[in-house]
Amino acid sequence: MAVSLSSLTSSLSSLSFSSNISHKPTSLSLPRTFSLSRSSKLPSLTVSAISLAPPAEPEIADLKKYVKSRLPGGFAAQTIIGTGRRKTAIARVVLLEGTGKFVINYRDAKEYFQGNPLWLQYIKVPLVTLGYETSYDVFVKAEGGGLSGQAQAITLGIARALLKVSESHRVPLKQQGLLTRDTRIVERKKAGLKKARKAPQYSKR
Repeated sequence: MAVSLSSLTSSLSSLSFSSNISHKPTSLSLPRTFSLSRSSKLPSLTVSAISLAPPAEPEIADLKKYVKSRLPGGFAAQTIIGTGRRKTAIARVVLLEGTGKFVINYRDAKEYFQGNPLWLQYIKVPLVTLGYETSYDVFVKAEGGGLSGQAQAITLGIARALLKVSESHRVPLKQQGLLTRDTRIVERKKAGLKKARKAPQYSKR
């Protein structure tokens, strides 16, 4: 199977190669609108952030003016009033028609109870039981004891004040145990003992 040289040369001559091959790299031409140069300045973006802060709570001075405007004549001159006690805490509570605002010692209840959800929920139990959580504003003067005792005293004071709104409230409040005064207090210390009942360690010699 010998192939003649003349046939190979004839077949190679039939093939034509283009001699217009450029050895330079192809240049990418961009439109003028997208031309990038050092002198071109990019549009500057300005981002402005607006903080949507919640409305500030009224200051103590404003709350004092607010309480005095709502309670002309002071706490003693009001009609819907109740006194609650727990441990050594005493709370005098006044109810006025409103939207469910709590003011304790001229301060907002959330600020006064340091944001404790248990105490904030506990003082609303009498109003929630009767469905009055958004019907009355509560104004309180609390003294003595700690925040836990004051919260329970406020609850009893609100329950007693609600009895002056209507005597029919007694049954649902009593069923929830909200009209019962908790008389438990810390037992006093005795002489010769470390606490109310704790005695020092016995030594035989």
